[in-house]
Amino acid sequence: MGLFNKIKNVFLKDKGAAKYEEGLTKTRKEFSTELAKLSKKYKNIDDDYFEELENILIMADIGVNTVVKFVDKLKKRVKEENIKDSETLKEIIIDELLIMYVNNGVLKSKINYSEEGPTVILFIGVNGVGKTTSIGKIANNLRKEGKKVIVAAADTFRAAAVEQLEVWANRANVQLVKRPEGTDPASVVFDAIKTTKQEDADVLIIDTAGRLHNKKYLMDELIKINKVIDKELPDVSKEVLMVLDATTGQNAILQVKAFKEAVNINGLVLTKLDGTSKGGAVIGIVSENNLPIKFIGVGEQLDDMQKFNSTDFVNSII
Repeated sequence: MGLFNKIKNVFLKDKGAAKYEEGLTKTRKEFSTELAKLSKKYKNIDDDYFEELENILIMADIGVNTVVKFVDKLKKRVKEENIKDSETLKEIIIDELLIMYVNNGVLKSKINYSEEGPTVILFIGVNGVGKTTSIGKIANNLRKEGKKVIVAAADTFRAAAVEQLEVWANRANVQLVKRPEGTDPASVVFDAIKTTKQEDADVLIIDTAGRLHNKKYLMDELIKINKVIDKELPDVSKEVLMVLDATTGQNAILQVKAFKEAVNINGLVLTKLDGTSKGGAVIGIVSENNLPIKFIGVGEQLDDMQKFNSTDFVNSII
């Protein structure tokens, strides 16, 4: 019995799994349907089977490099375990997807909270990926877990950014620290840290301006913000999460690589997975960048931001 069957009962009992299944419907319909067609077409496993499997995985936006490595591992298992039929191989495909997550740091998908003092979560990313809405949803999740959350509106560059974040902070019922548009973002962070200490808050979430890696002044701004955090809260846990739009597929992988050159990223947040059939990009992003996914967005509602769970994810796309 494969790993898939061993975890199936656990998956079915997991309340969060229902959100995954609902939010990843488009990906599941395309990916699972194609795998089923493949199994029906090829009763026995041969080179033609693997060639078509590669095409299916690439069309799911998993990424060519990841697909090649993945299929090579499958071929090795087929030979070592003397697997003859495609239905058995389908179960092994699921096993290997889960193994890939574990090997690429999925066990670090949880937020690393400070043992003493607040935890700082700094959000970065390009414009239009859903960074502000993600902050609101994650703040809501943390508050529902019993944590006291402060949100800092340090995106003072984009027009109406503070107002948008204020709407989400109100929805999440968390305190917002804001200053007028055009204020130095680092000074907003300084004030937010002061408020966090005064309120004895558990988590400080910091929004930052959307930026491209080639905009030096914006990247310098991130460095300045980090210096303020390190000076005022030197001994606390700090997470730098990059928000990515899942509908952009392989472009998301390139964005991460570009930002990693300037910022020490701890994890990723994937948004809009409910709006794409290319949810396989998650697999490529994990494999190509060796970064854990912390949260995924599977809908537009306040509670549709889920902590990433590799088991739930794989079960929801197959």
